[in-house]
Amino acid sequence: MTNTTGIAANKYVSLTTYKKDGTPKPLPVWIAELPDGRVGFTTSPDSWKVKRINNTPKVTLQACDMRGRIEDGAVEVTGTAALGTADEMRQVEALIKEKYGFAVTMIKMMNTVRGLFTKAETQSEGAVIITLD
Repeated sequence: MTNTTGIAANKYVSLTTYKKDGTPKPLPVWIAELPDGRVGFTTSPDSWKVKRINNTPKVTLQACDMRGRIEDGAVEVTGTAALGTADEMRQVEALIKEKYGFAVTMIKMMNTVRGLFTKAETQSEGAVIITLD
């Protein structure tokens, strides 16, 4: 993985997407840097954040804690997001596994169990790719 000193160096990043009316919707995500300098994260292609990105691709990113609380002095980074290709999904998934290790396995196991009780998609089978400004 690229030795980054930018936004992807953070363990958690608050991703802000925007509703059609312009209302910001921040949430914490795991993020990884692609070799070409873009960043990405995995998600369900049917997630609300993907729906918002399809309407308004401009996003902001800031370092945060696991609950999405912005870190003191965190710099806001802007970019343009889009649902990635299948190849980009595999690349981001591998980079996320490399960066976050066993925690990825634990999340997948919890999502599998959750999937036994819901009809919603519980696994991240897509990737959002962000080109930073």
